[in-house]
Amino acid sequence: MRIATPRAVINSAYAMQKFSKLNSCSIINFFGEFNIFKEELIKKELNIINYFKSNILKNLPKYGKVASRFSFIAMFILSFFPLKKLISKEKPDYLIIHLITSLPLILLLIFNFETKFILRISGLPKLGFFRKLLWSFALKKVFMITCPSQKTLNYINSLNIVDTKKIKLLYDPIINVNEITTSKKENTNKIKFNFDNYYFAAGRLTKQKNFLFLCKAFKEVLTQHPNLKLVIAGEGEDKKKILSYIKENNLKNNLFLIGHVDNIFYYMSRSKGFILSSLWEDPGFVLMESAFCRVPVFSSDCDTGPKELIKNDVSGILFHSNSAEDFLKRFNEFLKLEEKVNKLLFNNLKMSKKFTLFNHYLSFKNHLG
Repeated sequence: MRIATPRAVINSAYAMQKFSKLNSCSIINFFGEFNIFKEELIKKELNIINYFKSNILKNLPKYGKVASRFSFIAMFILSFFPLKKLISKEKPDYLIIHLITSLPLILLLIFNFETKFILRISGLPKLGFFRKLLWSFALKKVFMITCPSQKTLNYINSLNIVDTKKIKLLYDPIINVNEITTSKKENTNKIKFNFDNYYFAAGRLTKQKNFLFLCKAFKEVLTQHPNLKLVIAGEGEDKKKILSYIKENNLKNNLFLIGHVDNIFYYMSRSKGFILSSLWEDPGFVLMESAFCRVPVFSSDCDTGPKELIKNDVSGILFHSNSAEDFLKRFNEFLKLEEKVNKLLFNNLKMSKKFTLFNHYLSFKNHLG
């Protein structure tokens, strides 16, 4: 599976380098967070600025509130002066902030740089007291803020902590046309399965993606349609719970958890439909990818992406988020799409083209002026 935020960083840098006249576009790889994308970065000829040789991220705790806070503080301290030195020495025209936003924002508050800072918001931010206080001061010095969805943009506007002229809508660069077109044709995955009459879901096995709910809801679907199959691709902390549920309910012939998949497009494009069960998204990369693969979409109406981008009965079928009753009702409608499926696929394909690399570049260019 591809991890969404690093994927967006790579695609954005690639789009800028490919379509613009920038001298260079580099990705800062402090803690080895981009190491797993090494082959792709080389292939796309993207410049990587590496700092710590060992992948420190592997040794830092990931789960739990206290553990994640400890990891954040450790990364903050280790990267504070190296990032300050890099900006002062290289003097890039723009620094686009994607991941640990607090670090560059605090640097911006303390020091004066010639570089213009652009804050990229990924997901609807949760603003505690400290973060809101930091933003209220730091955003005055930020050159621009970009948001991946209209609802996130509206939310940032509603905080009244930054000039609204700085806030821009910029869709994520999700669709790499050549890559998806090629990947759909060849199954390069190590995992293989022989059946072809299945529905497909993909993502990290976390609370956000709500896959345990999906398995429970699909179990109810099977009472009416016992021959249907659901394939879920992904890894994560909820894997044991999901596998236990499948085993305890004797669903191993209908529900398949296939783990990590490098090329989801091969399986996605051959499925009867893509199902997204998330509790929240912003915007939900797999929605746009399935739309571009011309696969019918069945999605929860969660904030902020699906509700905003998928128009019910126009470009897909939506069900009330986390409602098993509505899932079953609407899925029965999803099974009867034959008469209007071509219209839905066409409308969804049009929507997905807002998220191509080239459109991302054009939008970014227009915002920069």
